[in-house]
Amino acid sequence: MREKLEAILKERIMILDGAMGTMIQAYKFTEEDYRGERFKDFEVLLKGNNDLLSLTQPEAIKEIHRKYLEAGADIIETNTFSGTTIAMADYSMEDLVYELNFESARLAKEAALEYTAKDPSKPRFVAGSMGPTNRTASMSPDVNDPGFRAVTFDELRVAYKQQGEALLDGGSDLLLVETVFDTLNAKAALFAIEEIKEERGIDVPIMLSGTITDASGRTLSGQTAEAFLISVSHIPLFTIGFNCALGANLLQPHLEAIAPKTDIAISAHPNAGLPNAFGEYDETPEQMAGQIEAYMERNLVNIVGGCCGTTPEHIKAIAEAAARYKPRQTEAIKS
Repeated sequence: MREKLEAILKERIMILDGAMGTMIQAYKFTEEDYRGERFKDFEVLLKGNNDLLSLTQPEAIKEIHRKYLEAGADIIETNTFSGTTIAMADYSMEDLVYELNFESARLAKEAALEYTAKDPSKPRFVAGSMGPTNRTASMSPDVNDPGFRAVTFDELRVAYKQQGEALLDGGSDLLLVETVFDTLNAKAALFAIEEIKEERGIDVPIMLSGTITDASGRTLSGQTAEAFLISVSHIPLFTIGFNCALGANLLQPHLEAIAPKTDIAISAHPNAGLPNAFGEYDETPEQMAGQIEAYMERNLVNIVGGCCGTTPEHIKAIAEAAARYKPRQTEAIKS
């Protein structure tokens, strides 16, 4: 799989899909929709648990995948951003984690195979999405107890390993550790994936995507873009890059910081600008594609897509722009 993906990256910029949450919001699902028949009597409120929709509204999730594939996405992400026992504890659904990840990957894989069959010259791939969880291993959530940690490295490792195994069993082609705000959390995920690779005798392509949380140019745990790159460079990554927090134009300096310092392929899937007063994203597909085009002009990226606020229309515009450019070139990629 790694060889197949790397061969494509030598030829063109690949397209990642856009936001899952933005698309789910458009359905206006109610509490009853989230519950479905299976969870109608569940003791906890479930609205907002988007990962659960892979079980209770599978056709809607597959429809979202199809819309992004139709827009030109080469890689679609599974609906598993919160698919760990740590995050699912908020809904008392830790026991469902394997099933949630397996089914989410299966739905995405079915959609990807459907579109690959339509046009075998443009194979489609599934990235198993592994989000950051709602806890941080590097910092204390209690200002009165700076030494306290709400989660340990080993707890994260175990949770990520379970998620990764289920995503691969369900058909994921690669794993995407994304929206990294604490590199120690990410290292737990990467350690877990390396364990899976060794136990199964496989070479899973790994995408790693950090998030710069504000204008300081640092992750929440305090790392600069370059420090983030250096601290994970011991792992044989398929791609490294950034997503979420900032709009495309504000993300560019951080891509410029790492591009000259690595031969690893670089990915970027920013938000559609910054949210307005109502928490909505106003950046049009044309505006966002124009900003991402600047990445391509400067030889910064190999894979581009969208995060919060992006839709299939955004991905279509980005894909059309990407078709006009060569992928980022490095000596390693050229060889």
